[in-house]
Order: sequence, then C-alpha cells, then structure tokens
Amino acid sequence: MKLPDKFKVLQRKIKPLFQKSSYTKVHSLRLLKAHKKKILFASLGIIVILALIPPVTLLYFAHDLSDKEHLMNRQKTGLSLLDQDGKEFFAFNKPKDVTYIPITQMPKFAQQAVIASEDKNFYTNPGVSLRGIARAFIANITEGKIVQGGSTITQELVKNALLSSSRNYLRKYQEIFLAYEVNRRYSKEDTLEMYLNSVYFGEGAFGIENAATAYFGIHAKELDLAQSALLIGLLPAPSAYSPLSNDPERAFRQQGIVLDEMVKEKYITRDEADLAKQESLSYNLTPEEQHNTIAPHFAIFVKDQLVKKYGEERVIRDGFRVKTTLNSKWQQYAEKIVKNQVLRLQYNKASNGSAIAIDPKTGNIEVMVGSYDWNDEKIGKLNIAISPRQPGSSFKPIIYADAIADRVITAATMLDDKETMFGGTYKPQNYDKRYRGPVTARRALANSLNIPAIKILNMSGVPSGLDMAKRLGITTLGTDAGKYGLSLVLGSGEVKLLELTNAYAVFADRGIYHQPNTVLEIHDKYNKAIEVSQTKPKQVIEDDVAFIISSILSDNKARAEVFGGALTISRPAAVKTGTTDSYRDALTVGYTPNLVVGVWVGNNDNTPMDNIAGSLGAAPIWRSLMENFLYGTRIESFVKPGSTVVKTICPDKKLTDKDALASGYKEYFLHGTEPSKECLAPSTTPKTPSTSSGPSSEDLRPTTNEPKPTQEPITTEPTISPTSVLPSIDITLFPTP
Repeated sequence: MKLPDKFKVLQRKIKPLFQKSSYTKVHSLRLLKAHKKKILFASLGIIVILALIPPVTLLYFAHDLSDKEHLMNRQKTGLSLLDQDGKEFFAFNKPKDVTYIPITQMPKFAQQAVIASEDKNFYTNPGVSLRGIARAFIANITEGKIVQGGSTITQELVKNALLSSSRNYLRKYQEIFLAYEVNRRYSKEDTLEMYLNSVYFGEGAFGIENAATAYFGIHAKELDLAQSALLIGLLPAPSAYSPLSNDPERAFRQQGIVLDEMVKEKYITRDEADLAKQESLSYNLTPEEQHNTIAPHFAIFVKDQLVKKYGEERVIRDGFRVKTTLNSKWQQYAEKIVKNQVLRLQYNKASNGSAIAIDPKTGNIEVMVGSYDWNDEKIGKLNIAISPRQPGSSFKPIIYADAIADRVITAATMLDDKETMFGGTYKPQNYDKRYRGPVTARRALANSLNIPAIKILNMSGVPSGLDMAKRLGITTLGTDAGKYGLSLVLGSGEVKLLELTNAYAVFADRGIYHQPNTVLEIHDKYNKAIEVSQTKPKQVIEDDVAFIISSILSDNKARAEVFGGALTISRPAAVKTGTTDSYRDALTVGYTPNLVVGVWVGNNDNTPMDNIAGSLGAAPIWRSLMENFLYGTRIESFVKPGSTVVKTICPDKKLTDKDALASGYKEYFLHGTEPSKECLAPSTTPKTPSTSSGPSSEDLRPTTNEPKPTQEPITTEPTISPTSVLPSIDITLFPTP
C-alpha cells in the first residue's frame, strides 16, 4: 500500500528520531537514573495540583452555580471612561437590564441555529466534547499558542459567566470541570436558555431579546429564520460581523454558513435556506439615546484602542472602568474655542477645526477635539486629529532638526534665498516672488522661507528626512523617498495632527519621545486592576538639537519680520504655522516645556478656504488654548544643555571691527560645529544667551511670506504685522487654580 506524499514527508521527519546512536541512548538512561527522584517528585506534584484544581474550583464557584441568576453573570457591564480626576465623562453600552426571556419565547429557528453551528452534539454530550478538545489541542500545539477552544455551548456559558476571557490551559482545565457540573445540575433546555440570554451579540446587546431589539427593533419571539440565522452568525466575532457597524455582506456570509449547517443537521430544507438567504432584512437604525456630550472623538479613539488590545466582548462584559488622560476642563474649553473660531471663518469657506493638547513629559493626550461639532451629522463625525492631512510648513522643523543633527547645517549657516532650479525641473518661488539673498538658517526657519528649506533637504536627503520623521513618531509617510522628492519639506506628505503634535513634543522634552498615551489605569467591574500605564521614554535626538530647534521657533524677534506678534504669548513658547496649496489646510503647532498644542482648520473634503493661512485660521485658537491652559502655572524656559556651544557671530564676515562690535550676536551650536573664529564681542558686559537670541530686527528686511513652489503642494503664509486685524476670539481665562 502506497503512502500519500504528506505521510512520506512526516515519516522522513520522524525516522531520524528513532535512529539515535547507542551513546545517546545510554547517556539518556544515565540522566534519567541520576534525576529519578527529582522527576518522580515533580510528577507527583503536578498530579496533586491537577487533582486539587477541580474541587477547589467547584468550591470557589459553588455560590455562582447555585441558580440561573448568578450563573448568567448579570452584573454591571459596559465601558466607562473617566477623566484624569476620576470623573466619568463617557460610557459605551451603559449597564442596563438584560431582558431575560424563557426558552418558550425564543424562536425554534434560533435554538436550532446555535446548536447546528456551535455544538451539534449538544443534546447528547456531557457538557464537554472530548473530540473537540482533542482537535483544539492539536491545533494549539501546531500553532504554538491557543487558537482554538473546542468549546461546547455549556463551556461557552461557563466561560462567559464565571471565568476570565484570557486564554490559558489552567482556565481551560477549570472550564471543563465547571461545564460537567453545570450539565449535572441543569437540564439541556435550561442551559440553552441561559446561554441565549447571556451571550454577547455585539452593539452592546447581551442576550437574544436585546439583540433582536438592537438589530431589528422587534422582540426575540418575532424573529424569523433569516433574522435568527444572521444573529447566530454574529457570535464568533460580533464586533467584526455586525451589519450595523461593518459591511453587511460579512454578516450575510455568516448567515449563509449557519443556514447551510442547519440544512446538514436537517433542521430546515435546502429550499427554506435559499429563501432565507434571499430575504431582504430591515435593520433598526435608530441610535441609542446619547447622554455623552464631552470628547466623543477621544472616547471612540480610546475604545478602539481597548477593543484592539482586549477584544470588544471582554471590554464590555468585564465592565472596564478606564481612567484616561483627558483633562475635562480643558476639553470643554477647547471644544468651545474651536467651534467659535470655525463659525467665524465660515464666510472664508472654512467648515471644520481640530485641536490636540499633549503633556510632552509623559505623552499623555489631555485634549482631543476631533471636529468643530460632533453633532454636525454631515462633517462632525470625522476625527481630523487622526486623519492624514498635508502639514504645510509645519513640517519644516523636522527637516531642520535632521540637518542639524547630521551636522549638515547649523543655526548660523548662510543660505542663499534666490531663484533656484532643482533637478532641472523644480523651480520653486516665494509667495511674493521676491528673494532675500543670504539668510541664516535661524531666520529662514523662523520666517518659514521655502527656498532655503528646500536647499537644506537637498543637502541632507529625502531618505534622511523620512527617517527623522519616523524617529519622531510619524507613521504615515513610509520610507519610499520617490513618493515625495524635495517638496517633502513643504509638507507634501500627509501626517496626522496627533503625530505631528507629538513630534513637536520631542523638541519640548529635550529630544525624548513618549508614545501618545490615553490610558492611566484600567479596572474591571470587580475593581480588579487590568492595566496601569507605564511610559517608556526614548531619546531619539540629541538634547542639543531639540534645544536649538526650540530656540529658533521661540525667537519672537527673528520671526517678527513676517509674523509680527501674531504668534507671541505671555511666556516663552516655540511655534510654527503651516498652510497648504490653495489654503486647503491651516495649522499651528507650538509648545512650552510642559505643554504642546496642535491646531488644524480646513474642510473635510479638502476644498480650499478663502485666504485662511495657519497664522489667521489656526493661530488664534492655539494662542487662546496655550494662554488659558497655562494660566497660573510656573513659567518655564527652554534650558540650554551643558554641551551646547555658544558663539558670537557676525552676519557679514566682511564687517570692520567697529561694525562687528555693533552687529555681533550670540548663536547656539552642537559641539564641533561651532565656527573656529568668532566676531568681536561688544565692549559691554555680554548677556547670557536666551532662547530669543538671534539676528536683531534691524538686520532683517521686512518681507512677505510664504514660499510657494511651482509644483504641488504650494504653501502660503501672508504677511502678518503686529497691527494686523485677527479674528476675534474668546480668551476668557480660567480662574486661578
């Protein structure tokens, strides 16, 4: 008899195991004899433990097994989100009564469907299926982890009611003995009744009565064959198959599988199954009454993270109570300010806005305004804070940081702002089609000049810029430099406001990256700790590099020629604006050592606004949030690292000594990049350099901003002077803490 090929392969793998040398066999026997007692005691210990687990488990759960009410685990469920002070601000699937119905009110179709698809031998097995357990054991050994459970309906009831949803062999061992006990105490009808009254169907619905109402707006007894099969088909993965939250076709495929199984088990005929598959179902699309009014986008963002990590059923059934990083007071204020500003800008064709606030020392997200108004059914449901958009010039600091870190430039490097052709085809222009001649890197970044920025990226390379963005936590750009070219520095790649804001947090925290965090701690409905947040900070750039970027972005004097006082607040703050082609996106991102705020204004559909740049659309929101969130707190400055070198330099090396005395200014350098010679120091006692050190305003010629290349994307920033009229905005301060 010939063996199939797959058995031949298996034979070849096993054969060497039986062909060991005599030495190996003798050596193994000696080892067994030498450790005979240890092996014996270990084996006895395992046997004792395995023998004790069943009675201890049964004793522990004796009260819960006493009646149906306890066994169905009808205790508090749902997901509750608390702010950082421990006050609930949002809840999903809020704990509500599970409507219990007797099995006589459950349609036969639903009973038959669940048996056919989940436990064909339900009426004859002793609560467990040895064949199913063996099959699952082999699959788990093959995969190296638990991927199947081989559970019966009785085991599923026990798991849902009494045990944790974690997958491990101890829990499985307990599950088997508890299932035997349930099968001994209760009839099959009672077991099926409890299961269908307690199993999770998704959309917050526990039990078939709640599921019938949630999905179809009817009572369980009114379910027909098609509806029953669809609901039972959801059970393997309710959150993935729900036709209300996902593609209904996935639910129909599951329905088809259940109907086919019912045909195999002869509960229905093939004609009945085909008619059910063709039936057009009407869903209950009436949403639950909404009681949650604060931070809905943040709440959904947190829930999605929890479901991804723990699974929806565990999150809801175990009644997770999650203490989040949200500052409710700040959130309410931010929602108000964003909404007011967007409403003011509607005449300029702006319809939406978003804001993020992060603690740079922890990565904790304290504010997330996903849209200007959640209740706007047309555009309010999109969370712009986590939606990729072009950042415009707000991306430039990342490229400058990369070039400084790689010693390609310094803050004092002179860059020629003149008409330039790159690669023979790319000829960018400044917004006003004027050129400023030689400018320092400090002046170029502070005033957001395009041509110097493109020259810097041309020197350091697009791959290097993408690598820096990745190190700072930006995940949307990838590593394919060919997708971007030199326009990357002008914001041609799409990034998320959350990730861009957190990248600036690296500058704020001296080059240390913190993963954006939303959760402080999690407890279940029994107050058992599930998770406590543990941050893992990582130094991703040198503290000197972070300080120099902060020094430039907080240099009010250096940026005054373009922005005037539009970006100045009552304390040292680093800030950068960004505006994309045709005013499609307006951004402002800025920070102090203890707070980072990012703001976006624009339209969900990417349509242009009417001359709304970052300094006009987003900056007023940014200023208001920064001033109010920081009101009454200690003023912190950016601290110069001890390794950072300070030198007095001259804007023009040809200056006479006399001119140098008046023109020299102090600049910061990475060690080893400082000039070998420095300008003559002024005769007066030199002052310690501050974060605003840089070229004096007298050395700078007034000009307009912002550079505008001839290819996509085009960034624009109009000139803002101290007397420019900005949109009025409410900046009522919080009471002093």
